[in-house]
Amino acid sequence: MDEVNERIKQIRAALGISQREFSRQIFISQNSFCEIEKGVRRVNDRIIQLISMQFNITRDWIKTGAGHMFRADKTSLNLEHLIEIYKQLEKPLQDYLLEQSESLLKLHNENTITRKSRKQVSGNQRFPVI
Repeated sequence: MDEVNERIKQIRAALGISQREFSRQIFISQNSFCEIEKGVRRVNDRIIQLISMQFNITRDWIKTGAGHMFRADKTSLNLEHLIEIYKQLEKPLQDYLLEQSESLLKLHNENTITRKSRKQVSGNQRFPVI
């Protein structure tokens, strides 16, 4: 499966949607999409861009099959970056990073509780119970 049309079939199968639904989401007729999957119709850059944007698929994967089919979201990329940094640190610094992260989380949780408490108190003042 090294052809673009075959990879598009793989995308549709991975998403578990019909040709009709897939074609609707990329704004082409079902007949045109069917021809793309069969390899009768050439896939242009506009179609590749639409598939990429609509279904979160990497363009390189559609064109060449290289890399991952789905794009990682920003949170996943940030987490991967943090893990790479952590791996490069020596053990004492890894421990320090974990301690600081736990302290930061504790502070975050305390602030969240404080904000919720303030909101509840101010909310009660606006609508006194009679």
